[in-house]
Amino acid sequence: MATETDNAAGTTTIAVIGAAGKMGRRVSDNLVATDHRTLFCEASEAGQEHIRTLGREVTESREAVAVADVVILAVPDRVLGPVSAELVPLLGPGTVVLTLDPAAAYAGLLHERQDVHYVCAHPCHPSVFLERTTAEEWADTFGGIAAPQDVVAAYEGGDPERQRLAEEVIRAMYAPVLDVHWVTVKQLAVLEPTLVETIACMVGALLTEALHETVHTVGVPEAAARAMLLGHTQVALANTLKGSNPFSDACLIAMDYGRESIVREDWKKVFDDGELDTVIARMLQIDGVRR
Repeated sequence: MATETDNAAGTTTIAVIGAAGKMGRRVSDNLVATDHRTLFCEASEAGQEHIRTLGREVTESREAVAVADVVILAVPDRVLGPVSAELVPLLGPGTVVLTLDPAAAYAGLLHERQDVHYVCAHPCHPSVFLERTTAEEWADTFGGIAAPQDVVAAYEGGDPERQRLAEEVIRAMYAPVLDVHWVTVKQLAVLEPTLVETIACMVGALLTEALHETVHTVGVPEAAARAMLLGHTQVALANTLKGSNPFSDACLIAMDYGRESIVREDWKKVFDDGELDTVIARMLQIDGVRR
């Protein structure tokens, strides 16, 4: 791990495993803007070459994690088990291990070690209600570049100092960050996938299908249909999530008809523990989660 002198000077050694992947690139781009010492690790030759084209040095993973204060496992969920099994035994005591999604932690796939601190931190992405003021903020729909976002993180290790260190790194790698909300691993798993993927992202895909039907089956000009949908989507979210304006009586009747025609009566079962286990097992391509 980094020396006491390094830490006293405000320098934390961070190893990014999978630094050339989708999220690895995003967090790496933000970390290089800090005073922390960042080590970039990548298994693929193409990924290593990409890192070098950015003027960054590639460090072998096993070498990097042995000296790191914080290890970020920016690899796909389905390989977090074997990757953690390979690297976590090499860590110094007290190391913080950051994962970006809760599925593997919830499923019990991460390598167990009592003297390291597992933290999961997932970005919320810029809110649909964010008050953007610049072109860069409007263009940043994902977050981590210009538009501020919140982050939800899970830590159950009980060490305030390790949690403080984790939050410092979280704020840096997902910057600009408004707030970090701390929850349990299970609560984070309910948020992602259940709330935002099983429900919200599915609804987004349903809206796209509805737009396609309106244009290609009914024959409404696409520009008119898209303008109507995008504007009313904002109104629908503002009215339902913020209570900005009341819906008309006719709209309420149409909403009831839509619920009767489209939404299953037992849809809230997706919040049951068994259903959460099922969707996470599917996502990780495993037989089931460990209890």
